[in-house]
Amino acid sequence: MMADSATPSSSRPRKKKRNLMELPERFLNRELSWLQFNERVLEETANPDHPLLERLRFLSISASNLDEFYMVRYAGLREQVRAGLTRPGQDGLSPAQQVARIEEAAAKLMDDQQDRWLALCQEMADENIRVLSGSELNKADRAWLRNYFELHIFPIVTPLAVDPAHPFPFLPNLGFAIAVSMKSRNSGEQVTGLVPLPAFSSRFIQLPENKTTAQRFIPLEEVLLLFLDVLYPGFEASGHCMFRIIRDSDIEIEEEAEDLIREFEILLKRRRRGRIVRIRFVEGAPPALQDFIIREMEAEPSDVVTVRGLLGMNQLSELITDHNPDLLFPVYEPRYPERIREMGGDCFAAIRAKDILVHHPYESFDVVVQFIQQAAADPDVVAIKQTLYRTSSNSPIVAALIEAAEAGKNVTALVEIKARFDEEANLRLARDLERAGVQVVYGFIEYKTHAKVSLVVRREEGGLRTYTHFGTGNYHPQTARIYTDLSLFTADESLGRDAGRLFNFITAYREPPAEGPAFERIAMSPVGLEKHLVAKIEAEAENAKAGKPSGIWAKMNSLVDNDVIDALYRASEAGVPINLIVRGICCLRPQVEGLSETIHVKSIVGRFLEHSRIVCFANGHELPSRQALVYISSADWMQRNLKRRVEALVPILNPTVHRQVLNQIMVANINDDLQSWAMNPDGSYTRVQVANREEGFSAHRFFMDNPSLSGRGSALEVSLPPRLNPKKRSKA
Repeated sequence: MMADSATPSSSRPRKKKRNLMELPERFLNRELSWLQFNERVLEETANPDHPLLERLRFLSISASNLDEFYMVRYAGLREQVRAGLTRPGQDGLSPAQQVARIEEAAAKLMDDQQDRWLALCQEMADENIRVLSGSELNKADRAWLRNYFELHIFPIVTPLAVDPAHPFPFLPNLGFAIAVSMKSRNSGEQVTGLVPLPAFSSRFIQLPENKTTAQRFIPLEEVLLLFLDVLYPGFEASGHCMFRIIRDSDIEIEEEAEDLIREFEILLKRRRRGRIVRIRFVEGAPPALQDFIIREMEAEPSDVVTVRGLLGMNQLSELITDHNPDLLFPVYEPRYPERIREMGGDCFAAIRAKDILVHHPYESFDVVVQFIQQAAADPDVVAIKQTLYRTSSNSPIVAALIEAAEAGKNVTALVEIKARFDEEANLRLARDLERAGVQVVYGFIEYKTHAKVSLVVRREEGGLRTYTHFGTGNYHPQTARIYTDLSLFTADESLGRDAGRLFNFITAYREPPAEGPAFERIAMSPVGLEKHLVAKIEAEAENAKAGKPSGIWAKMNSLVDNDVIDALYRASEAGVPINLIVRGICCLRPQVEGLSETIHVKSIVGRFLEHSRIVCFANGHELPSRQALVYISSADWMQRNLKRRVEALVPILNPTVHRQVLNQIMVANINDDLQSWAMNPDGSYTRVQVANREEGFSAHRFFMDNPSLSGRGSALEVSLPPRLNPKKRSKA
């Protein structure tokens, strides 16, 4: 184990340190780290601080996450194994070794999911919410259900027979089906039937309330089994099995595709027919029927998994209704920046007065929408430039861009059609924008444009003024209600010029040049952001060596990049105290003697999904201080973000916003002990424990209860989180 081998020899400490930095084991495996994260999500199903149905939601999220993991990451590794690739990753594991360890860890995760489902079922029953099987229905229920089946299910379900005249059909990704062994009552002929669950029907059907006033649901597959006589009249069923498939859904694009749009349309169709990576059977399937399905689908033995319980847990969210509001989180209405309200809703006037940082979801995403809508309607606005990575259907931002173009403004939209699982939606919105006269740009073939930037040019006082929005999250009103993100609005001229250079860089070059454009303030990948980060980390190490105060605070979703991790290890060797808040994947090993003794890593998992990216450098002073260097970014510290994407790292220049990000947001996240998990040197996590939960500190609750520092108009009170005593915290 790395932790054991990390104890340096007292006689040769330098040699031991040099060996540690040369070992691939200094990096944790990315895929196993992700599975650890999904275990933390699943653990929230047992968190007593969450209402019952919210805990059920965490189970649904955990299942959905695992599906996507199989569709993309696991599928990719399986293809590498099939191709005979043996080159190890940065952690020293070959593709085959990774697959073996993933399968072991994922099997445990799926068992844990089933255990949590059984426990939640009991708690739900205690609250008069029940999920029934067909055998638990009474005569009245069956009569009601038969009528419902004939009206709402039978018209859209397609029962199939599989025989020489009817070959085994194609089942799409995430397809769920019931296979049935049947015998004709007339001829005695044996037939195999296949009933795919219809895509446009609810997975859980709510039964009418009975005398118990309970909320009762029945899964769709149970309904189909009840009415096999309607689906296959004249046949008698002798056995059945339920199964669900997952296909490879990653997309690879040819480097020199002549027509990028057409290429993606073809690949999206191919995705629906991707190679099978998993067939999940419900436990107890007749062996002959199971073997028939495996053979007909040309699956490999390693594709097959037996599930002890419920399939398709991602759809459990359908059971979460507003019938029991006391079993849900209390409704939270985000605040609106007071300064904009005091300016009569004039975003431009408020931003001219001083930079504003909007902290989502605690503050409304409506201000971002209003910023673009005001620009579209303002006759003095002459140009709008906008990146679109992910957005919602019927997006108000897209509608505003169309309105602006139709009004004759110069509108440019940089649409990233390679945003995984949103490619199809982005193709549609790109065409809508083009029809309205928007100049649509698709960016680079090899590099996704992940930066979140809006630029508005307005004619004022005989000249042009630029208003800029930099974000850490997507222009997506729905996810902005549950993702924690930051929106910086500024009229700073240098940041405006940099935003313009960023857009020009993407629209004018076929591929990134060896040296990027000269920015005044921001850094941008793939041509400079990683170098900038490493240089700042090294500067902290030099300060520590010189006896000056030093420190690094950073918050992100994932930490994978080997160059940045090694720079952090070197800074730790120099004595730099480093606090990292990494929600998901972390390939760095913290607190390893001789390697990362001063590095602490934690993960926060709770009501809101942590998504903002922040990094702070002490800059020769104790953190937090006014002299610290503070940045927000669209980029996680991963190879793909720093080397293969267009990302932005934006400095916080305004003193009030600086204080908000450093003293309010980062301090609160570091202090959180109610939703935090501490990372151990071996990559495992331990939930942070407090002696008295009533005295614990939740960053999410703090931000819900306390207004932000910027955008507050004439408010005088300053809301800062308490500096908690670290001795209060302990690990279980």
